[in-house]
Amino acid sequence: MQSKTRNTIQLQKSDIELFRATTILVVGDVMLDRYWFGDTQRISPEAPVPIVQINRVDERLGGAANVARNAASLGAKVALLGLVGDDESGRQVGHLLNQDGIDSLLQIDSSVPTIVKLRVVARQQQLIRLDFEQEPDQQVLAAKLASFEEVLPRVQAVIFSDYGKGALKHISQMIELARLAGKIVLVDPKGSDYSKYHWANIITPNRSELRQVIGRWQNEDDLARKVEDLRVALAVEAILLTRSEEGMSLFEQDGVTHVLAQAREVFDVSGAGDTVISTLAVALASGWDAHRAMALANRAGGIVVGKLGTATVSWEELL
Repeated sequence: MQSKTRNTIQLQKSDIELFRATTILVVGDVMLDRYWFGDTQRISPEAPVPIVQINRVDERLGGAANVARNAASLGAKVALLGLVGDDESGRQVGHLLNQDGIDSLLQIDSSVPTIVKLRVVARQQQLIRLDFEQEPDQQVLAAKLASFEEVLPRVQAVIFSDYGKGALKHISQMIELARLAGKIVLVDPKGSDYSKYHWANIITPNRSELRQVIGRWQNEDDLARKVEDLRVALAVEAILLTRSEEGMSLFEQDGVTHVLAQAREVFDVSGAGDTVISTLAVALASGWDAHRAMALANRAGGIVVGKLGTATVSWEELL
């Protein structure tokens, strides 16, 4: 299998106008990321744990909502389809989406809470993360599928952001509908069963996610063979493997293209995959080829890991 490396990409301000003309639909597990920042100087007399004096609270869009936020930060017109609870956290998600100019197509499930990830951070270190989540109701999921069919004609690309929380029970049917409608389909996968992603254009696993599916590999040739077998079995056009400090590799029928990681200090990798897939989708929807889109996504990912928590990348940073 042919292998080549691409390290550079040239950006022009005219690309911004192309990106602003794109329309993206993000579907998946919507979350609210809460950060409690404080200082710690004492150990609790009740148990051997630090006492954190909270002095700042920050709330950000997480999961599929962070994917939508990243696409919107590049100028794309973005709609988000997902589930939230009938609670304060769900209303906060709606408020944040409105702030970022994202079209909210959220379904409300009063039987479950909005998914919340609460992180306590002291002295730039995350001390603990608390997750609040529950499987959604099947009737709400059926309504979500109807909304998907309604909005599909108005978009160029669809991103499925799968965090394994239950919002994508109908993903196989959604992918088929999107492909038959001529849309670009990208999937950020989860779990060991990738058959549900059959016929997507591109799936974007990281190394640990890919190992769950194909097992460990001995070398690059072994990796290429196993990924090609997976790509053919799934009938997908490409598999983009994100490899942290090793950059990215795009596996296609004609071979493998690598891009080296951007030399930046890694501060926080949370949400980096969201940035990568959203950048890739917007670039592809604007007419870029997959190799150039990968190089831009790699640059964006290299920038966002230098920030704390889920974050976005601006055009000023990319340029």
